[in-house]
Amino acid sequence: MPQQQPKTVAQNKKALHEYFVLESYEAGIELFGTEVKSVREGRVNLKDAWCSIVEGEIFVNGMHISPYDHGNIFNRDPLRVKKLLMHKKEIMRLLGTTKQQGLTLIPLSVYFKKGKAKVQVGLCKGKKLYDKRDAAAQKEAERHMEREFKERMH
Repeated sequence: MPQQQPKTVAQNKKALHEYFVLESYEAGIELFGTEVKSVREGRVNLKDAWCSIVEGEIFVNGMHISPYDHGNIFNRDPLRVKKLLMHKKEIMRLLGTTKQQGLTLIPLSVYFKKGKAKVQVGLCKGKKLYDKRDAAAQKEAERHMEREFKERMH
């Protein structure tokens, strides 16, 4: 049986613009039935989401999952704090790293892997304004080179 690729539902493009991603981790996410259905429809917003570690457990805050259309009374608060599922050792290592080096945990994407909802959590360092300018200039240069290459090929 061929290896199944994870189906990406949502990405946090703002995080890639605002932060350098040093490492990324995969975590399960604790969701209720109607939330899973909503996530499958792609109704997730990670724009202002961040992760926090409280009493040895990791949570994602500010992740908006729109209420499921046919969920009626079973729908949950779209902005409720959701628990992430990771090994205790990993969580403790992340806690130590974030406390010592002043790094942040940001959810980068939500996807399905083998039928389970997963979140890619990035260990991130904030970009300064000049870093953002450098990244934009580099992106523009790559676009320009790509354009030139295409023109020469025709």
